[in-house]
Amino acid sequence: MTNVHRLYFHYSEYPPSMRVLFTGTLLVLGLAYMFAMVQTYVSHAARDGSPGLSVEDLIIAYSGSKEDSRLEAALKGPMIDMIEPDDSARITVWIHDGASQDTYSETVQPILEDNCVGCHDGSNPHVPNLTKFDEVLKLTESDTGVSVYTLIRVSHIHLFGITFIFFIMGFIFTHALIRPVWLKCLVVGIPFLAIILDIGSWYLTKIHPGFAWVVYIGGICMAFSFAFMWVTTMYQMWFMRAPEDLVRDAD
Repeated sequence: MTNVHRLYFHYSEYPPSMRVLFTGTLLVLGLAYMFAMVQTYVSHAARDGSPGLSVEDLIIAYSGSKEDSRLEAALKGPMIDMIEPDDSARITVWIHDGASQDTYSETVQPILEDNCVGCHDGSNPHVPNLTKFDEVLKLTESDTGVSVYTLIRVSHIHLFGITFIFFIMGFIFTHALIRPVWLKCLVVGIPFLAIILDIGSWYLTKIHPGFAWVVYIGGICMAFSFAFMWVTTMYQMWFMRAPEDLVRDAD
């Protein structure tokens, strides 16, 4: 038998119940990861005015826009489909004309009430309150990107959550037959390094926009590692048997 570690077992050596357990876990994790990618896209895409998710979108999200206010950046980015283009243009004109309270009451407030206050009614402390003029006025200030407080709050959630995801994914993947072994170790280890670089670069992007590339590349590395482990595991678990010289004698 080819020399393998004594703790290594291929999926084909496990009972069907164990493979069903692994499969169910992979299906749910895969679905969750897809929703996470959609959420990331919806939150950051098109902030630069162009379709798709670009590095420039990430720069605007984390370090802010040099040209727009916070409200304009939101209307061009994640909220672009929430308001009709003509209404969005009226809000932009109001901001550039000085954001007076009289014009707000006549023009802007009805637009926000019809399209925005259903979610931005002040009940959620993590989203802007658009029911009061003073709160809306704060959003006409220069866009400086996500606040450090918000980054701290989101960071610990991501660090805990993504680590658990890739621990479970990586643990199941360790039963796959991958040669050379260093490649298998690399695939398992890359997501954890990418997590640290990705989240750390959220803060660094506020200092220097160039770190947005690290955020972008870190996300791609995690996605490709997850996809490689998921596809390889599902294939080997149900459609592949390990070579005879790697399977231990049942006795």
